[in-house]
Amino acid sequence: MSSTSSSSEDGGGAARRRGGDYEGPSTSRRRRGVNEVWPEPFLENLAAQVAIEEARSGGRLAVAPSLVNLFLVCSTWRNVSSSDLLWAGLTQRIWGRTHRTHPTWRDEFIYCHRTAANFRSRRSVYATLHFDPSEVNGDPYGLICRCLTLSELHLACGFADGSVRLFDLATRLHIATYQAPHRGGLGLHSRAVSGIVMSDSRLVFATLGGDIHVVMIDGGAPLRGAHVGDLVTDGVLVEFAGCGRWWVGLYAGVPGRAFHIWDSNTEEQVYVGGDLTDGESVAGWRMLTDLTQIVGRLRVTRQESAVAATSTRVLVIDLSGHGTPLRDLNYTRRGLIVTSVDADGDAYIVVDTRGLAVVRHVGRREDICRLNVRGAAHSRVMGCMNQGYALMCLAGAIRVWEVERGAQLYDLAVGIGEVSAIVASERHVAAYSNDSTIHLWDFGAE
Repeated sequence: MSSTSSSSEDGGGAARRRGGDYEGPSTSRRRRGVNEVWPEPFLENLAAQVAIEEARSGGRLAVAPSLVNLFLVCSTWRNVSSSDLLWAGLTQRIWGRTHRTHPTWRDEFIYCHRTAANFRSRRSVYATLHFDPSEVNGDPYGLICRCLTLSELHLACGFADGSVRLFDLATRLHIATYQAPHRGGLGLHSRAVSGIVMSDSRLVFATLGGDIHVVMIDGGAPLRGAHVGDLVTDGVLVEFAGCGRWWVGLYAGVPGRAFHIWDSNTEEQVYVGGDLTDGESVAGWRMLTDLTQIVGRLRVTRQESAVAATSTRVLVIDLSGHGTPLRDLNYTRRGLIVTSVDADGDAYIVVDTRGLAVVRHVGRREDICRLNVRGAAHSRVMGCMNQGYALMCLAGAIRVWEVERGAQLYDLAVGIGEVSAIVASERHVAAYSNDSTIHLWDFGAE
């Protein structure tokens, strides 16, 4: 490539510096007018290429030291390090962030690096979150947490009584409770929360009965219904997930209707179909009376694809292609631990019944790493992941692995009991244990 030849040419000139400033080779000096035009974009492209290659070979945390060495070559190269456009591209390519929460993109990159480094070294602040138990009103299922969801600002907890409790991550206070209306329906648990999709401004949650509710977090509008479920036609909505553009539901109970996809902007349903859960119909219906039934998992990736799993099969579908299958894996012979399936960014993790965990690229047919989840075959496993780390809860402990190297790092928690839900973002980890405690770890410490 032209950048390679240019890099070689500039590398020779870098050996001849005066006063610490870059001075190109003799051929470049004869074309000084040209050099005055292209050095900055060329060096930005070079820095981006160095970052990408370093991330591939040494991991994301190796990028920053390599860039520091690059920018120390001379003052001309140091000047490039002030380009916010460069840091915007690097933050998106290396850390997957498309929006900024700090004053500059360089600050955003530093924040992402520091948080990931804290995650590797176990540097975090631990807290428990509390809410008023009198809200439960004596409902025996009001303290059974079925799902957790994180955004930049909030943690949402969905319960079996149809309530969603919202917590502010900065203050760690309970700030709101949203309750699904009781409209009857089949089964004792038809309004149990089956999934939550949340941004910083909007919260969407669904129930086993198929109802979908929307509320603005700032209180600008009350809770409203976006979709009314039909159990007889569709079956049980066992899992619900989404991203900025799409909502997707995984159903069980009626053959040929496993996936339902909605356009989240118009709230119109755009696709119904799929046979992933056809063999789980009976288990799907049982969820309405027995919440210990686990039928499937559903997660949405950054590439607008969905990863869905049952105990015998993993299916990746394209949401923008209205359910087009991208990958179909059969686990009939060794079985999957469904509660251990999760996805983040462009990767997903599955753990089989022998304790082998595999992290795979969503789009590429290759494994990122394999982990040995010791003890998984003999105890209940609950797992999650973010872009750099995988977490597995078993035997009262939460263990952490680094995805890039496949190395087990440490136990985040020991002796917290059985966990019914766990979630991880790049900064936070939250878990709900069966003693009704909400555990929160914040890795964003300075």
